[in-house]
Amino acid sequence: MAVTVETLDKLERRITLTLSADVINKEVETRLKKLARTVKADGFRPGKVPMGVVNQRYGYSVQYEVMNDKVGEAFASAANEAQLRVAGTPRISEKTGAPEGEMTFDATFEVYPDVKLADLSTFEIERVSTEVTEVAIDRTLDILRKQRRTFSQRAQADAAGADDRVTIDFEGKIDGETFEGGKAVGFQFILGEGRMLAEFENAVTGMKTGESKTFPLKFPEDYHGKDVAGKEADFLVTLTKVEAQHLPEVDAEFAQTLGIPEASVEGLRADIKKNLEREVKFRVAARNKNAVMAAMEKAAEFDVPKALVDNEVERLVAGAREDLKQRGIKDADKAPIPAEMFTQQAEKRVRIGLVLAELVRVNNLSATPDQVRAHIEEMAQSYEKPSEVVRWYLGDRQRLAEVEAVVIEANVTEFVLAQARVTDKQVAFDELMGAAS
Repeated sequence: MAVTVETLDKLERRITLTLSADVINKEVETRLKKLARTVKADGFRPGKVPMGVVNQRYGYSVQYEVMNDKVGEAFASAANEAQLRVAGTPRISEKTGAPEGEMTFDATFEVYPDVKLADLSTFEIERVSTEVTEVAIDRTLDILRKQRRTFSQRAQADAAGADDRVTIDFEGKIDGETFEGGKAVGFQFILGEGRMLAEFENAVTGMKTGESKTFPLKFPEDYHGKDVAGKEADFLVTLTKVEAQHLPEVDAEFAQTLGIPEASVEGLRADIKKNLEREVKFRVAARNKNAVMAAMEKAAEFDVPKALVDNEVERLVAGAREDLKQRGIKDADKAPIPAEMFTQQAEKRVRIGLVLAELVRVNNLSATPDQVRAHIEEMAQSYEKPSEVVRWYLGDRQRLAEVEAVVIEANVTEFVLAQARVTDKQVAFDELMGAAS
């Protein structure tokens, strides 16, 4: 018998399902008999509980279970026969007035849209690249040296200057009242690193051990402390210690402390360059992928199934709650997070996902086992024990699936860039790394 599919809206459909009451009842009876073999009840030996007792105790739940199973099977069969790609879970409602011996249900659901891709050659996409320069290597060396620096106390007569570590006691007041976070004893910071406001650093610079001074300080309007933002405070500062900074020399000994196999300056610089190039490769790939994804959002015009958007909203809300939990927020799972704030983002994700799925299907861009393995091995190189990282990924299907998704996105990115009108742009290392100064 042919399946009749009603179109209710753009993507919404309805199918009427008919089930035999006799089939339902026989299946319920079969399951209750099977259950009776193991069910326990006071006053009866296992397997000897009367069917009347079994039916009274479990009849409703078994009936509900059977109905769900049979309706699900009927819907799957009807959708398959009608060659429908169902998006989400159908809404089932029982109809009244069915012929005797039959039960009828309406299944209302959405279908996936037909995604007809635009001509990719019409898209304009900017592709970036970045070179790891000697300057970038030098800056990384400076960071490594600072991570291993030492300090020695200066003489009392020495004035505090750039790169010195100072220890201070301070108290700040606004309108004569000390404010929260405005007082500390034994507080340390390094002059010139920008941890403190410039006015504060300028006031401490040039002070000597044991010296005290007062100075006004105007907090910026956008200061992170909302209670003091835009206000002027009076600070009293006492300098209790000044320490000079000592950076290790860049030599073979320094390379050895960093665990460089070839303990030499040349080996150290080569190792830094290799690591920076690996990081640059991933960041460039991510940036180019984002450019492609932005273009793919406009690669086809179609209606997005609400069911898929709702599912994505649920995932985003769950992710937001988990983020709050990781930050130590109390009762994060009960935090009021409006689902509406994620609707636009969810719809965008679903739209791009459907376009990508069509691109992958039409152009055979699925991830191959060799690609997945190569990606895992490349990621593992940034860890101390790469082989253990590879085993960790290969030993879990969920982690493998996450890598497969990344590889598929890389395949799509490469395919789209090969088809589109691409403008190449050289990006400075600092800009790519988000540390431009």
